[in-house]
Amino acid sequence: MLAIGSDHGGINLKQSIKALLEERGIKAKDFGTFDSTSVDYPDIAEKVAAAVVSGECETGILVCGTGIGMSIAANKVKGIRAAHVTDTYSARMAREHNNANIICLGERITGCDLALEIVKAYLDAEFLGGRHETRVNKIMNLEKID
Repeated sequence: MLAIGSDHGGINLKQSIKALLEERGIKAKDFGTFDSTSVDYPDIAEKVAAAVVSGECETGILVCGTGIGMSIAANKVKGIRAAHVTDTYSARMAREHNNANIICLGERITGCDLALEIVKAYLDAEFLGGRHETRVNKIMNLEKID
């Protein structure tokens, strides 16, 4: 199960991503928003991040106007490694090297076709472990700093 969410600035791209997921047979739980009424992106990021951290969903995708706000908000949730991605290489590396459990995209800065290729690159990649696991563990240990 994949968690997905967007604010009003990302709702159209979210719908396109959901269609891609459906084509690939990937079940997705949509945490909103569901229309173009203005909402606060941290509320959506929190819901998606909570679903990923709890194990309800394996990974997540967040969309807002730029992807930046969603990334910042999601990364405030302990256990989340959200990557703001704008190209396929970064999406693949986010998964392979950083074991990102959420990717964040921007509808206003990334065209739909490219965004769908980015999602495919992320979904098709797998965490490589090894030396990368050591580094991811060091990243996660930073959450212990007060």
